Amino acid sequence: MDYTRQEYMAIATGREIRDGELAILGVGLSMLAGNFAQRNHAPNLMTFTEGGVFGSTPVGGLPWGIECNRISANATSFTNAVDALGCLVASGRCDVGIIGAAQIDKFGNVNTTGIWKEEPPWQAGKYVLPDVRLNGSGGANEIAVGCKRYLIMAAHQKKRFAEKVDYISSPGYINGGNDREKYNFPGGGPSAVITTLGIMRPDPVTKEFYLDAYFGYSSVEEIKENTGWDLKISPNLGVVPEPTEEELKNLREVDTTGSLRKK
Repeated sequence: MDYTRQEYMAIATGREIRDGELAILGVGLSMLAGNFAQRNHAPNLMTFTEGGVFGSTPVGGLPWGIECNRISANATSFTNAVDALGCLVASGRCDVGIIGAAQIDKFGNVNTTGIWKEEPPWQAGKYVLPDVRLNGSGGANEIAVGCKRYLIMAAHQKKRFAEKVDYISSPGYINGGNDREKYNFPGGGPSAVITTLGIMRPDPVTKEFYLDAYFGYSSVEEIKENTGWDLKISPNLGVVPEPTEEELKNLREVDTTGSLRKK
């Protein structure tokens, strides 16, 4: 079956979303995964963006931004970020969110702020300018703190999967264990990291992410080679089912411009 790695990742992410949930979606892959789920198996999924666009589906392709005409055109309502992030997400009402990551560590902490080639802030003891400045967290920090659970999507490359992120833009389980509880976060933390090679899940006690399943074209060896920590493997390790023809059809009816089919 002809599909790209990004399509496989988007479908695997969408499968994690349940019918009837309230979901906050960013642009790009996260919106594709969420709207795929709605079209495929979760018709009662309620979606919104961090900009306050509620109940929309993309028109004419995936949107360029969180308030793009492609999603605001058929929205149920159109409010603002205060309603979306300040009310629904910060109060713990949102069931699931999806975010991306430029860098991610073994406890699911995400860095989208910057890359430091020598001494990152946690080593320097203060914030110093990064060598590479990234886009920042946007609404991802609020999603990571407030959603009942959230999913992380990322291309599986060793430079992205680090033992410790340079900077925590969006918190996962901080240093593991019950660290999130110390900060009284209303949300439960990341439930899965879905990559272009497989799916990782947090250990229920330590909260360190382990490999739960891998994609058919990959292998345990490839995944370990592209992970910056000593990745543990589930004793029940499985293979993620390939996308079905129906799933690909539903995905591509959302991604009408074929942005994820460009290799």
